[in-house]
Amino acid sequence: MGKRIRLIMGMVALSAGALQAQDAPAPAVVAVPAEILDLAETASFNGRLDADRRVVLVARVGGTLEEIGFSAGDRVEEGQLLFRIEQALYATAVKEAEGARLGAEAARDRARLERDRQAELVARQAAAQAVLDNAEAELASREADVMRLSAALDRARLNLSYTEIAAPFAGRIGPAMVDVGALIGPEAGALATLFRLDPIHAEFTAPTAALRTYQERIAAGEASKLEAVTLQLANGSTYALPGDVDFVDSAVNPGTDSVTMRARFDNPEGVLLDGELVRVTLTSHKPRGELAVPQQAVQRDVQGAFVLVVGAGNLAEQRRVTVARSTQGYAVIAEGLAEGERVITEGINKVRPGAVVDAAPAGDG
Repeated sequence: MGKRIRLIMGMVALSAGALQAQDAPAPAVVAVPAEILDLAETASFNGRLDADRRVVLVARVGGTLEEIGFSAGDRVEEGQLLFRIEQALYATAVKEAEGARLGAEAARDRARLERDRQAELVARQAAAQAVLDNAEAELASREADVMRLSAALDRARLNLSYTEIAAPFAGRIGPAMVDVGALIGPEAGALATLFRLDPIHAEFTAPTAALRTYQERIAAGEASKLEAVTLQLANGSTYALPGDVDFVDSAVNPGTDSVTMRARFDNPEGVLLDGELVRVTLTSHKPRGELAVPQQAVQRDVQGAFVLVVGAGNLAEQRRVTVARSTQGYAVIAEGLAEGERVITEGINKVRPGAVVDAAPAGDG
């Protein structure tokens, strides 16, 4: 009797379990339609920004620093005064050189008059040719003195000009490495560093295979050097202006089988800084309409790639697909799907082919 009761209770329990299984809700998933999207093929690399021009300012003459014409981080214009060295000593040297040249010019003029007078006497046979030859030699000597002292004057004026150090180009300047009152000169080293940040370059290395693909697509008209590069900054933001590829090295690094490349970016607001580490994205294929689904929708097994499609009656169906490439978070589908078919992107691990699902579009809930 006891065995019979236990058998009946087991059958009741199995029946209850079957009823609960029949009443279990369909698994909730997120499904999105396959779409025709304009997707560019890209590749990303680590890169570093490099100023268009960078100049270390050094004094060319010695003296006491009298004036600094900027503050650290200022944007300066071409020709703007940056440093002024005490000028009195160099101005005095210019005056001395001017006086010496005036004396030499006066001596030359006297020698020329004497040469002309002796030439006239020789022409009238009133003086010997040797006297004229001496006058010619004296004139040549005086003219040489004028040339020598003119060069000395130019040098003195040049040294005087070196007491004022001006910006050779417009850009942003770093901090001054000396203070007013310091004794400086060529041996003192750097006074400051001036950068031109607009434009600015991003230098990066790309695998040789990626470069070859990129160059082949340029030749086929499927890619371009213009506006081909974007930058992701250290905080994850994307720089607003695209860059142009303007340099590809002619040698491959044998240790990494990579090639150095460079892209030029306009930087009118000075947002990009010299030496900044960035993420460089190179577009090697122009955007064009292609059937694509989110990359997480594509699963793989020993037979290849597949997606789970939500079909009629909300039944999940396994569909074999051919993935042409992956880019920007999407898988480009060459075969196996049609536009508008819904593929499961979230909750895939809860679904088996043939099961009914509760499919919601992305963003619901």
